[in-house]
Amino acid sequence: MTDTTSLWTPAALEAATGGSLHGDARAVTGASIDTRTLQPGDLFFAIRGEARDGHDFVQSALEKGAGAAVVSQDRAGEFEGPVLAVPGGGGDPVLDAMRALGIASRARSTAGIVAVTGSVGKTGTKEALRHVLSAQGETHASVASYNNHWGVPLTLTRMPETARYGVFEIGMNHAAEIVPLTAQVRPQVALVVTVEPVHIEHFRSLSAIADAKGEIFSGIAPGGVAILNRDNPNYERLLAHARASRAGRVVTFGEHAEADVRANRIVTRPDLSVVDATVMGVPVTYQLGTAGRHTAMNSLGVLAVVHSLGADLARAAISLAGLKPPVGRGERTALAIADGEAFLVDESYNANPASIRAALATLAGIETGGRGRRIAVLGDMLELGPSSELRHRELADAVRANGIDLVFTAGSMMRHLFEALPVANRGVAAATSGELMDAVLDSLRPGDAVMVKGSNSIRMGRIVEAVKARYAVGTDPREAPRKVAP
Repeated sequence: MTDTTSLWTPAALEAATGGSLHGDARAVTGASIDTRTLQPGDLFFAIRGEARDGHDFVQSALEKGAGAAVVSQDRAGEFEGPVLAVPGGGGDPVLDAMRALGIASRARSTAGIVAVTGSVGKTGTKEALRHVLSAQGETHASVASYNNHWGVPLTLTRMPETARYGVFEIGMNHAAEIVPLTAQVRPQVALVVTVEPVHIEHFRSLSAIADAKGEIFSGIAPGGVAILNRDNPNYERLLAHARASRAGRVVTFGEHAEADVRANRIVTRPDLSVVDATVMGVPVTYQLGTAGRHTAMNSLGVLAVVHSLGADLARAAISLAGLKPPVGRGERTALAIADGEAFLVDESYNANPASIRAALATLAGIETGGRGRRIAVLGDMLELGPSSELRHRELADAVRANGIDLVFTAGSMMRHLFEALPVANRGVAAATSGELMDAVLDSLRPGDAVMVKGSNSIRMGRIVEAVKARYAVGTDPREAPRKVAP
């Protein structure tokens, strides 16, 4: 962080963590667990990871200008520079100290705090909330997908005392993971975007996933607001969790006739959407600066949060027109190919059955020119358990329904989709994204619209980078020439 305002005083650091400062601490203006991205003034936490011990990087952090380093008490004497030595028994005392500091940050904050979870769309929804709330006051939000056992306390620790709003993403892979995280965040408003068969290998059923997502309400502040997707098949199950919590009321969103925030009409275009909605009885029509019906539906949840916080609903609706999709989550790039133009849709940040279906539907709405085709480049979806082969093969229905002309696949599971497609729709199937790269690059022609998506570890982002490197001319097709060569 580059803000020069002190985030934590030495006294506050010691009081929150039970540690003791050694050396002259510099002004602490941020927090970090990674020396590669550390900024001068950051408080560096020497957390023990699965592969590396953060203590191995403490001296480097101090040399880069860290305000201080949080280290285990028994290691404090090893370093030259300001360190906060924290006591601890089992586990990781530094991670425990970061949790304690995050809890202290939440305790001192007067911000309106929001927690977001869901199987699909939680990061995009969090970013949309950051976008609209930042126009109304100082807003602090999770970076990227910092939503796990270290990401949540780190985000809390970074929250300025002056923030007016705080938006926290909370994720999980297993049951009971959300409970301790939402207890730290203590949101006044908690939103479950949707429940889908994601991480299904760790759960016995979709209902069990809904129960895990419903844990977010366990930490809600007394009298808070629980926000639910009224259209989701697991609505009643989530409603039971909300009613069992300390929430004062439940607000719903969707197309359902009984939804409190209801979409009356959604018009999707290649690069934006227009939504005609009713928000708690108030008619609101707004433009959304991102494409896709799923994004439009999630924007209803965003407005439900805004209303629940008492923020300005009209300003938020206007702000949504300026929302742009982040890298890896729908970012669009204009491509110059031969004497014409094509478009790349980067959906490479992770994948599951629901998100791939949504991405295919969005691709279907993009106009192609001349001999252009709609091309999907898909990598394996992970953590689907015994149903993985079936879940991949079933995507063939979505490919056909959305008029996708050509499909390239990377990974052993996506090969099942490839083989389920008619020969005319098959591009190339490869074992890895690296092996697929040249085939995708060589296949593109003017008028094409190509979408890339897959689970993170399949590294589909490498294909996106290669396409951009060879063909990119811009990152916003609305600012690019519309003419496509025949």
